[in-house]
Amino acid sequence: MSGHANGEGGLAAAAAGAAAQHGPRPGTRAQRHSGPGRGSRRFPRITRDTARPEGGGRAASGQAPAPARQWPLLTVMSGVAAGLLVVALDAHRAGTLVIGFSLLIGAVLRWLLPSVGMLAVRSRFTDMVTYGLLGSLIVVLSMMTQPDPWLEIPFLEDLMEFTVR
Repeated sequence: MSGHANGEGGLAAAAAGAAAQHGPRPGTRAQRHSGPGRGSRRFPRITRDTARPEGGGRAASGQAPAPARQWPLLTVMSGVAAGLLVVALDAHRAGTLVIGFSLLIGAVLRWLLPSVGMLAVRSRFTDMVTYGLLGSLIVVLSMMTQPDPWLEIPFLEDLMEFTVR
């Protein structure tokens, strides 16, 4: 009757004590996943770190100063900053072209170089598509700006006319 006095907890405690004394039964999940030299395959409850993106290593050796290690990112950022300065000086089309071409250069650098430092944000493919698509859109839109657009796309004019009416 003393075994039933604790209810089911007494049986569970006895089973846990036997497992602790003899280890997990052969063929159980506990033994398959926690064998010698193997860690748990479960995901951690709290993420402590994230993996660096592919190609996210330094662009120069560790002994080089920080700007030299991050030259791809600094190249793209300085191009964008120069483009913004040109826009601020009231040359909108030229400035936005510089910004767009800077992003396209970022896409090419991401494609060609094995390590680009902090220019790598996501996977190589995603970074190339993102930089390339944004750069292309900025270049095309800057060529379409008024007055005297360098590029005219007829169906866009019809689309604007249709949506405004």
